[in-house]
Amino acid sequence: MTSTIPVWVNDGTSGLGSRVLRLLLASDQARAVDATECEVLVWLSAHDADARASRRESALEGLSAALLECPQLRHVVLVSSAMVYGAWANNPVPLTEDAAMRPDVEFAYARQLGAVEQMVDEWRLADAQRTVTVLRPVISMAADGTSGIASALAAGMGQRMGEDDPPAQFLHLDDLATAVVLAAEQRLDGVFNVAPDGWVAGERVRALAGAVPRVKLPERVSEVVTNLRWRFQRGPIPPGLRSYTKSPWLVANDRLKAVGWQPSVTNEQAYVEGTEAKWWTLISPKRRQEISLGGLVAGVVAGLVVTAKIVRRVQRRRKG
Repeated sequence: MTSTIPVWVNDGTSGLGSRVLRLLLASDQARAVDATECEVLVWLSAHDADARASRRESALEGLSAALLECPQLRHVVLVSSAMVYGAWANNPVPLTEDAAMRPDVEFAYARQLGAVEQMVDEWRLADAQRTVTVLRPVISMAADGTSGIASALAAGMGQRMGEDDPPAQFLHLDDLATAVVLAAEQRLDGVFNVAPDGWVAGERVRALAGAVPRVKLPERVSEVVTNLRWRFQRGPIPPGLRSYTKSPWLVANDRLKAVGWQPSVTNEQAYVEGTEAKWWTLISPKRRQEISLGGLVAGVVAGLVVTAKIVRRVQRRRKG
């Protein structure tokens, strides 16, 4: 036990934190400890936008104190977000870790995450023996842990009226948790994107959401309809968040996979579990067509049966 790495997970009650603690319990390389014993700090609080918003706190809140609270601290695992890249029409597809951080200036949370990354980097540079892992996951979801921001993004993607939607990525919290523990065990140094392989086309996201076929509208009308939809159906949306549904911010996962991480849940599977997607959206187009044709045939047959009964009744009355 003494040879294992002592790790402090600062937010073990969240959907992500509970998963990380379970993995540490099963690990033969690391173990969970409190702040006074840790050599590795796993900082999850910045990733928990819901908790921050409910307490009206910045994403930077508490990090400085935590860095000082661990006297033997040598490594930090920070869970940030791929949202720090920003969503722009000229983004390379996919984005690598070398891409600049360009979050929407109106989206305070993404800008705060950039500041958190800078804070841990300054901590690292102050001592040559220190290392930092910055994880930048895409939209992270699970049946028991989808955040408000993730839900809003999933609800807004593939839903614009009369416009082409960008492709999207959805990560399961189980896979994010394995990335966190891997970073703690190996003390990875640097920035790592976290995403499943590939992405989901905008039209497929629309299909998974069970949305009706797109109706082409004039650009100005489309903008008005979309604004109203967000306002009245999805509740208050943080300023700047909608830009992440308009332009791509897809990331490459090659760097993390090169050190042994493997995603176990696909984009589509994560989306379906993390949302209230209809069961029939998982059926292949061919099978859906077969079911539709079967329903049509059944409807025609039922109509013929009803018609035959009506004809027989009319004939009986005439004979009587």
